[in-house]
Amino acid sequence: MTAEVSAKLRFYRAAPRKVRLVADLIRGKSVIKAKEQLAFLDKKSTEAVAKLLTSAVSNAKHNLKVKDESSLFIKKITVDSGPAYKRFRPASRGSAHQIKKRTSHITITVAEK
Repeated sequence: MTAEVSAKLRFYRAAPRKVRLVADLIRGKSVIKAKEQLAFLDKKSTEAVAKLLTSAVSNAKHNLKVKDESSLFIKKITVDSGPAYKRFRPASRGSAHQIKKRTSHITITVAEK
């Protein structure tokens, strides 16, 4: 059984549907390849996912005593929906329409090859 370490980012202020686009690109890749991929991707959530990946690698170095990150790969990455902030926008005839500002919970699991 391989040892694995995870890192979580909760209540990230971006819709899960949009964060999953970034997560799907790096799922199953090595950490080095994933960082290269994220460096050239032009999405808002890329920065948060890259920072979370760095945190997962640091957890692996500290907890599993991994020497170099080239032996690590992304075993699992999930993006779940968090609570939605409810806001209102003025509409015609004095009414208001609800807007949901969605949040995401991102979990990255890293394991050794």
